[in-house]
Amino acid sequence: MQYSLPVARKVKNTVRAATRVSAKHQVTIPVSAFDDAGLAVGDRLVARSIGAGKVLLERVESPIDAFAGALTGAWDEGELDRLRDEWD
Repeated sequence: MQYSLPVARKVKNTVRAATRVSAKHQVTIPVSAFDDAGLAVGDRLVARSIGAGKVLLERVESPIDAFAGALTGAWDEGELDRLRDEWD
């Protein structure tokens, strides 16, 4: 049986997206899934079982990144420096 070109590409990409669990319980995330998920090298992930044969990986957001800059504009220009100078 010969597949049409779009079907053949889909089958080929499905095979490329497959991975195996190593003896140390490690897996490699295929490049296509990695890119589609918007992951980057160094991202921290949490793994959660969501049923038999299913594991969900979610990026752990850094609290620093989430709140950095949240108080921008809360202090007038130079106000913190003036307060610090009072300590001396």
